[in-house]
Amino acid sequence: MDNRELQTRRNNAIPQGVATATGIFADRAENAELWDVEGRRYIDFAGGIAVLNTGHRHPVVMKRVQQQMQRFTHTAYQVVPYESYVELAERLNQLAPGPTPKKTLFLTTGAEAVENAVKIARAHTGRPAVIAFSGSFHGRTLLTMGLTGKMAPYKTGFGPFPADIFHIPFPMENHGVSEDDSLAALKSLFKIDVDPDRVAAIIIEPVQGEGGFYIASPQFLQTLRAICNVHGIVLIVDEIQSGFARTGKTFAIEHSGIEPDLITVAKSLAGGFPLSGVIGKSEIMDAPAPGGLGGTYGGSPISCAAALGVLDVIAAEDLNAKASLIGEKVVTRLTTIATRNDVPPIGEIRNLGAMIAFELMTGTNLAKPDADMAKTLCATAADNGLILLSCGIYGNTIRILVPLTASFEIIEEGLDLLEASLVQCAATRAAA
Repeated sequence: MDNRELQTRRNNAIPQGVATATGIFADRAENAELWDVEGRRYIDFAGGIAVLNTGHRHPVVMKRVQQQMQRFTHTAYQVVPYESYVELAERLNQLAPGPTPKKTLFLTTGAEAVENAVKIARAHTGRPAVIAFSGSFHGRTLLTMGLTGKMAPYKTGFGPFPADIFHIPFPMENHGVSEDDSLAALKSLFKIDVDPDRVAAIIIEPVQGEGGFYIASPQFLQTLRAICNVHGIVLIVDEIQSGFARTGKTFAIEHSGIEPDLITVAKSLAGGFPLSGVIGKSEIMDAPAPGGLGGTYGGSPISCAAALGVLDVIAAEDLNAKASLIGEKVVTRLTTIATRNDVPPIGEIRNLGAMIAFELMTGTNLAKPDADMAKTLCATAADNGLILLSCGIYGNTIRILVPLTASFEIIEEGLDLLEASLVQCAATRAAA
């Protein structure tokens, strides 16, 4: 069976709404390498959309999973609990920033984590409203679509969305939105649309994921923390894409020095197994009554075992330090590539640790985002053996989420493929 045949079967069996970034079908993978059903090798700079910080099939993670599968695979934690859920919660409570005692709830998907964080915030405050940011991505369920600050493709045709959700601009200096603009919008929101005494929570990604890897500065996050303190608003930090060593810290919010009230986690928490969670201050986490939280598969014993392995790997291999080093090396290389006159124009290059992105631009003074070139680059890179992802509210940002366990030789090979693909894309456009 080859990729083309599988694509035909996929088109006949699966709705078009489930889009795929590439036309290849996976056969096997190890660390930062993947092979398709035709035996072709790829370097993975997508990491399963930030799920594989510890790489494909890390031996420590796989051993934990295999040991758990020999014992039991499911009981439903709400029926018969098990130690791995408790142990994982204990470890995350210790890792979460700030001195306040913490508790952790486990679920299955990132959207579930966000929904439950909002439930907990509402139960704690007795208030309904939630404030999110433009460009944010918080999930595909009805509530999390409402919170998400990007219309296409996530929200188009799926409304109406829940009430009492408000958006303010996320700071994007290179696109004309300053931190002062964002804070002024919040102040205006409180005056015009919603009294702060009705706001249960403000939710923010320290580094926006789908929104384009824009980074909230420590000063901005500290100001939000102070505003929440004044008004009794729960500050929810969405670390679903930025967590677990990706930015050089276990949680990206640690760069700001603040203590959030709730943290949503998923993706790289369990190294490829479905698991999400909400970590928060004990007093807030205990607001819902018994039975108000949970889910049939929430905190799966297999996924909890995998997550314990992930935490072991992050500590043993010092992946926080490795992420910082990867970020430095990749940004240095991208900066050099951007000086070439035979590649598409590269605008801002951003990173926090190994959460790295660059924008493709065009027009006078690189003023216009080039979404078409981003699509072309991702397709060309895949043809050349490199898996890339685009993102951003303008669709022009390329993100790099290479596994933190990748060797520097593999990373350099991937950057060589990226550079060659950029040259190829520029030549193709020039010849058109």
